Amino acid sequence: MSEPAAGPGVETPWLVVIDPQAIFASPDSPWGSPYFAQAMVNIGRLADAFEDRVIITRWLPTADRDTSWGAYFAAWPFADVPADDPLYALVPDAAALMPRAIIDRPTFGKWGPELQALTGPAPHLVLTGVSTDCCVISTALPAADAGATVTVVADACAGSTAENQAAALHVMGLYPPQITVSDTAAVLASQN
Repeated sequence: MSEPAAGPGVETPWLVVIDPQAIFASPDSPWGSPYFAQAMVNIGRLADAFEDRVIITRWLPTADRDTSWGAYFAAWPFADVPADDPLYALVPDAAALMPRAIIDRPTFGKWGPELQALTGPAPHLVLTGVSTDCCVISTALPAADAGATVTVVADACAGSTAENQAAALHVMGLYPPQITVSDTAAVLASQN
């Protein structure tokens, strides 16, 4: 794994923990990742090092059902519940991270005005969370396109399956130097 890249003018990176919610963690959920628990161990180690530069995101089912999201929720009716349903709560380990902010978005990708307001328009983002093959990749690509430097911490991300994890990491690995794929040990070493 490569060490995190630093882009022009990028000084201190931000740890972004994408969607550490019950709906993606529970083995009883159709969207639960079997790799979530191990990813959270590494996310906890990273959060300790990043201190007050930790941002957590949550995916909430608040998108307009008159758009393609209507068909999405028709395909996944178990997830079409109010945003305050326990399915959308942060897992206890994530709630304990004491983030600077929690950003709620009804989109797969979490790059947007809320995140930019905290990090600046061209930050260094260190992405972790779930799922690698949906919300992580959907955050990494538009952030890089907008000029952010992105490090994806492979062992602090949880894919829906091992194959989908590998495929998403492969795709994101095609975008150096804007996106690099790294691991927890390398990111922690770069913080010292």
